[in-house]
Amino acid sequence: MKTAIFAAGCFWGVQEVFLRKYVPAAAILKTSVGYIGGMTDHPTYKQVCTNSTGHAEALKVDFDENLTSYEKIVEFFFAMHDPTTVDRQGNDVGTQYRSVIFTTAPEQEGVAKKVLNEVQEKHFPEKKIVTQIVPSGKWWDAEEYHQQYLDKNPDGYRCSSHFLRWNPFA
Repeated sequence: MKTAIFAAGCFWGVQEVFLRKYVPAAAILKTSVGYIGGMTDHPTYKQVCTNSTGHAEALKVDFDENLTSYEKIVEFFFAMHDPTTVDRQGNDVGTQYRSVIFTTAPEQEGVAKKVLNEVQEKHFPEKKIVTQIVPSGKWWDAEEYHQQYLDKNPDGYRCSSHFLRWNPFA
């Protein structure tokens, strides 16, 4: 099992897209939403939403490396959100909505940079990708009601920027 951590806007939608659209679905062993990249210990959703903690809303993905690769997961991350907007996804604005790849192992940085460059050239030649690639720090699980929120609340808020812009499995 390997772990990937991504921030790409409201974590509800990021989790939903990974759980519903990733192929093969069996490669995704577990997901959880939480907070990372800030300086406040045990942050709450309310605190993170003030833009004062430095944390991003993020998704942690545990995946089976025998069924998929970190490279494919990173490409999927780029396909499912707009990596060209600073601190914004759709109507969600603030540093907690920034686009970040939080690397969990040294080799992930090189893979993430390679995929970013390929995606930049192939899918965003006219716009600069602003996604940060940084080592992961302390992960804080979000409150339980945020975990798989859109499964529990099918009519809940969905960010308009969470959809696949191309087929990363082609």
